[in-house]
Amino acid sequence: MKAISYARYGGPEVLEYGEVREPKVGPDTVLVKVRAAAVNPVDWKCREGYLDGVLDPVFPVVPGWDVSGVVVRPGVAVAEFGAGDEVIGYVREDFLSRGTFAEYVAAPLRALARKPRTLSFEEAAGLPLAGLTAYQVLVKVLQVKRGETVLVHAAAGGVGSIAVQLARHLGARVIGTASERNHDHVRGLGGEPVAYGEGLAERVRGLAPEGMDAVFDTVGGDALTVSANLLAPEGRLVSVTDTDVVDYGGRYYFVRPDPEDLGRLSALADQGVLSVHVSETFPLERAADAHRLSQEGRTRGKIVVTVGG
Repeated sequence: MKAISYARYGGPEVLEYGEVREPKVGPDTVLVKVRAAAVNPVDWKCREGYLDGVLDPVFPVVPGWDVSGVVVRPGVAVAEFGAGDEVIGYVREDFLSRGTFAEYVAAPLRALARKPRTLSFEEAAGLPLAGLTAYQVLVKVLQVKRGETVLVHAAAGGVGSIAVQLARHLGARVIGTASERNHDHVRGLGGEPVAYGEGLAERVRGLAPEGMDAVFDTVGGDALTVSANLLAPEGRLVSVTDTDVVDYGGRYYFVRPDPEDLGRLSALADQGVLSVHVSETFPLERAADAHRLSQEGRTRGKIVVTVGG
């Protein structure tokens, strides 16, 4: 099958388009014909070796954890899906090798849910990792409640944009950091935008002088210092990018595959609660360009790689 792969760590130039072996279908896995695969910052971080301390690479590595597509063949022990079913998945294993930037992926059951009917394949591909991250942090870790005030960093990004929508659905007031050009987008999601940069703490206090009940950090670095100083007395802080959050009394969180959570996200999308903004699409053979764009860090919503038709 055709796929993108890399045989060593490095920049986007190590990504190659060509033939790789089609994956085998184990008893509890599902062979999915990939229609689209979203790009996430973790993809280029893996490619450059930043996660080498926690994930062994089995070269050549096919990158990508997000997928939307159609079931070709379920494994012999799979009763949940049949050929022709449209699915989405967060296909992360405990090593780097068999990703979603390919014509086919063998996805474990724990990674899959039914695709939202109301989303295109491109939009649906952007839901799993970002949606699961937002859902698990807001619902399970921060335990956001109705009437609380939540600060979401990078509110126009892939995770942030879904977090804004989910927090609003939970009944929270949402303040979101974003560049000026994305303020209208954040407002459209239901958030109150504030600009990055010097004076951020004062701008946030001007909107919510009582402090934040919860802060969802997707940026790290200086944002953690600002966030910690903006918390209400019983406020909670979670980061998905910077382990130094524990020094500020917060918690670091890394998203987990969970078919039930993914199914809930799919249902929320079909109910009109969640939308996925796709900023740009690239054909599979141009995945390196998609990685370059993602690495610039200024994307509104999601970047998606399309595979076939």
